[in-house]
Amino acid sequence: MSPETATANNHRAANDAAPPFIAIRHVGKTFTTLRGDQINALVDIDCAIGEGNFITIVGPSGCGKSTLLRILAGLIPITTGRVEIGGDAVTGPRRDIGMVFQSSILLPWRTVLDNVMLPAEILGIPKAQARERALSLLSMVRLEGFENKYPQELSGGMQQRASIARALLHDPKILLMDEPFGALDAMTREQMNLELQRIWQKSGKTVVLVTHSISEAVFLGDRVLVMTPRPGRLETVIPVKIARPRGLDGMATPEFGGITHEIRRLLKQEGTIE
Repeated sequence: MSPETATANNHRAANDAAPPFIAIRHVGKTFTTLRGDQINALVDIDCAIGEGNFITIVGPSGCGKSTLLRILAGLIPITTGRVEIGGDAVTGPRRDIGMVFQSSILLPWRTVLDNVMLPAEILGIPKAQARERALSLLSMVRLEGFENKYPQELSGGMQQRASIARALLHDPKILLMDEPFGALDAMTREQMNLELQRIWQKSGKTVVLVTHSISEAVFLGDRVLVMTPRPGRLETVIPVKIARPRGLDGMATPEFGGITHEIRRLLKQEGTIE
């Protein structure tokens, strides 16, 4: 185990015993349609996330995974319950959160460097400071040398790495990721899983990732939150006690297979499987 990995593991273990960094308390979300109908998207979601943890969320399509992520980001209000980050209630968008979506959403007329620096313009970060951090982040995501390229000149995986760098520019404490690799081919997706694990271990951020891939959830997560069909409830939380850093060969081990099998059993039990 490398010193970097040991430090990250000790940090997470210490925070597991502390008050939760993110507290989701009996959260419910109801949407009202244009016709006045009430749709329950989430019901009584209750869990805690420690600082520096990597949490993954799986469940059937339409179960409210993305809705929960947007609630954590402060992008949509809750109907019932409470969400706290660092003891403060989430009541709207927060500066200490970065988001990555399924599409990289890079502006095609801006270079990679200018795309990564975009949050600095919105948040008022001095340009010189933002440029220095952007170049450092591009190096961390292994895009050095591509600073002056345009998004259309990059592969899908490289575009997502640029998107991750952009989300980290303002040094948020939390990184929320909504199916970030869903549009990639299987081989690229596996490589991006390795890259994301490396970036997370190096940055020390708290990460919450929504995915439809059970194997991806187990490979990346400290814990996997398994949700039910709509209205979305938290069926169970499954710990992934597999040593890090994790390699792709580890996905063939009985330990890894046992965890993925249990998640598939739970999803089948609910009448659906991804």
